Amino acid sequence: MPGFNDRPRGFGGAPRFGGNRNGSSGKYGNPGERLTKKKWNLDMLPKFEKNFYQETPEVARRTPQEVEQFRRSKEITVRGYNCPKPLFHFHEACFPDNLMEVVRRQNFTDPTPIQSQGWPVALSGLDMVGVAMTGSGKTLSYLLPGIVHINHQPFLQRGDGPILLVLAPTRELAQQVQQVAAEYGRACRLRSTCIYGGAPKGPQLRDLERGVEICIATPGRLIDFLEAGKTNLDRCTYLVLDEADRMLDMGFEPQIRKIVEQIRPDRQTLMWSATWPKEVRQLAEDFLKDYVHINIGALELSANHNILQIVDVCNDGEKDDKLVRLMEEIMSEKENKTIVFVETKRRCDDLTRRLRRDGWPAMGIHGDKSQQERDWVLNEFKHGKSPILIATDVASRGLGQYKSHVRCLHFRIFCSILKKVCCFL
Repeated sequence: MPGFNDRPRGFGGAPRFGGNRNGSSGKYGNPGERLTKKKWNLDMLPKFEKNFYQETPEVARRTPQEVEQFRRSKEITVRGYNCPKPLFHFHEACFPDNLMEVVRRQNFTDPTPIQSQGWPVALSGLDMVGVAMTGSGKTLSYLLPGIVHINHQPFLQRGDGPILLVLAPTRELAQQVQQVAAEYGRACRLRSTCIYGGAPKGPQLRDLERGVEICIATPGRLIDFLEAGKTNLDRCTYLVLDEADRMLDMGFEPQIRKIVEQIRPDRQTLMWSATWPKEVRQLAEDFLKDYVHINIGALELSANHNILQIVDVCNDGEKDDKLVRLMEEIMSEKENKTIVFVETKRRCDDLTRRLRRDGWPAMGIHGDKSQQERDWVLNEFKHGKSPILIATDVASRGLGQYKSHVRCLHFRIFCSILKKVCCFL
């Protein structure tokens, strides 16, 4: 088996191209119509490894009582068979030194609860569901075991697609995952790319043609490339569904099913979600085999007690005036940033225009805006040049990097929130 630092650059690519910016191809009405479900013969497929976990003596010596006490203290609930013991410290995961060097540079002290229990499960090659709130460390929970998985597979050959595929609901979340994948993948000489709609296809296609071990994608653009023959998932043995509940909310279930049909059934599948509704449970039953279910926090949905929530029930005609009064109160404090969540794109544009007309430094973001404009608006918000962001639920997740000094106001929708919430019903 080659070392972690001597992996050569991979190859990829395929012959044709087509499709439009919505993720569907040409004259065909629904995304994925041109993809045929593959018939897999497991006896004919090349074998691959997916269990790389070696329990350290330190972990092996822990008694069931110690394990149970740790899980209770971290609010970890586990269901399923053969679930490994949780890890208390980073070194117990036995990640390669070059990965651990990146971890040390981040000044992390101990694994988060989802990492403590998720890493040994993922490294063991088991399918798993991880339910934890946004910002709990889920990205590293699947990326670091995924990198170990990649480095135990044969090198990419010309025409091969990615080995690790992450499906994400929004461009912003996909880009956020890509930043982490690039940083840690670079330490192991692995290439990654981010595939999403609303951006030029050329650079994304060039990445695929050069070959990437890690691909982070939104479903629509990935299906477009699969239908056009620009990549394939024949080598994919590690599949991640990130923010699965959000993808279902956005109507991506048909696309997800089309994509999963292109991946060998003996793959390792990890599903991550902030909530556990029946639709996500059904998806897990369909895609995962003998999976371990890890839940962080209460099993029932409840409000985050670390967040002050104020609910103001009012008529539609009162909303704008109440919002202006709240803005005057909130923005009187220095260095405050405010996100106002609205239900529709039209409402986002209308409210942004009104606030700007009244002299407020507001900018809007929603799904119809180009990726370039969305990136620019988020950058202006991040650096405080435009401290008021009007957004649809496209910004409800994946904005953890902007969380300091943020107040969130919700008009009609309830999303992941950061510090203080005033809800207008």
